[in-house]
Amino acid sequence: MKKIVLSAVVLCSACMLQAQNINKIINTKDVTKIEKVLSADDMQGRRAFTPGIDKASSYIESEFKKIGLQTFNGAKDFKQEFSMTESKNVSLKVLIDGKAIDKADVVSFSYQPQLAMTEKSDVQVVKINAGDKFGPKFYEYYQSEKNLLVLVDASFKPRIANMRHIPQMTANPGGNSVVFVFGPTDATQFSIEGTNTITKNALNNVVGVLKGKSKPNEYVVFSGHYDHLGVGSPAEGVEHDATDSIYNGANDDAAGTTAVIMLAKYFKKLNNNERTILFTTFVAEEIGGYGAQYFSKQLNPDQVMAMFNLEMIGTESKWGKNSAYITGFEKSSMGEILQKNLQGSAFKFYPDPYPEQQLFYRSDNATLAKLGVPAHTISTSKMDSEPNYHKVSDEIETLDMVNMTQIIKAIAISSATIVNGKDTPSRVDSSALSRK
Repeated sequence: MKKIVLSAVVLCSACMLQAQNINKIINTKDVTKIEKVLSADDMQGRRAFTPGIDKASSYIESEFKKIGLQTFNGAKDFKQEFSMTESKNVSLKVLIDGKAIDKADVVSFSYQPQLAMTEKSDVQVVKINAGDKFGPKFYEYYQSEKNLLVLVDASFKPRIANMRHIPQMTANPGGNSVVFVFGPTDATQFSIEGTNTITKNALNNVVGVLKGKSKPNEYVVFSGHYDHLGVGSPAEGVEHDATDSIYNGANDDAAGTTAVIMLAKYFKKLNNNERTILFTTFVAEEIGGYGAQYFSKQLNPDQVMAMFNLEMIGTESKWGKNSAYITGFEKSSMGEILQKNLQGSAFKFYPDPYPEQQLFYRSDNATLAKLGVPAHTISTSKMDSEPNYHKVSDEIETLDMVNMTQIIKAIAISSATIVNGKDTPSRVDSSALSRK
């Protein structure tokens, strides 16, 4: 009986110590300090390939170094570098059935220095007709690996402006070209000639490692993306105020990046993780998720036990304070584990209330999830009514920093049994995802 009582006292003392530790380590003052730096005007919106993204990377690296994390796979620093290929159109001439097409009615996607297409070359002519659903058709052709001439009904000309906002850059450039021409309904004979400037530029994720004690080859990932939209009006259809042209991205996703840094600080202080933890901030999420894609290729997915991707946690969820949702909740048991670990607390995790938005497939968790990893995004963003999403008004003043701090604490506490190896979420059915 004495042993039982003593064990209970020790357990209670450990719980109290953990509670004291988390309040000391994860606090609103420190959360606000990091958030302010990442979403400040001098970061210039953290757009990929700008000095602003480099400055943000350097700041995150300095925080990881200060915390005492290790680099990934023995790298010399916390940068995980990869290259991106960018194509800029210099000239373009389109002739269809003897008629010259105005360049304003043409949008080309090509990573070839010289573009040359005729009816006699290996080119398939396809159409987007009036009444078709433009979005699905566009992405089908845009993502094709074939050489395509896409004839688009003139009624869709208002879509051209949005198409021009799509960055022509990729980590894996294809050898094909896809040209959208608005207006013509047929093309018996055609000639398309163009010149593109092709350049390669480096980007980097920032990755820090906290080695596991007894299960060092089993990984738990905490991630968020640190890039945003930059300066001006780079996002599709987004306008900006003439008095403010900086997309600060305080919620999207300086908030998630702040959480990753705070969680790194917390778990390093505890120093009792049995599994290895990878703290990752991704680049190039806003232009196609390339940072997450590259990161995923550096890991054996069978060794990744769970991924917590943190995306837009700075505002209250639809349920109010002390709550957040988990995308793809039903696709693994991870959400149930987190809920169980928060029983008795004021905080609750919910399944994603916006299934029609397909959020599970739209964030940086998707790449690893498609490989079977229980990889989910935690968010509070009200996707049906988030007033500052992709706007210059997404600034720190619009965030609830006290509530955001509580969310980070809840993630830390609820993930504990996964980090210490007691719980292992079920795997995602990757075969089902591949059919999406």
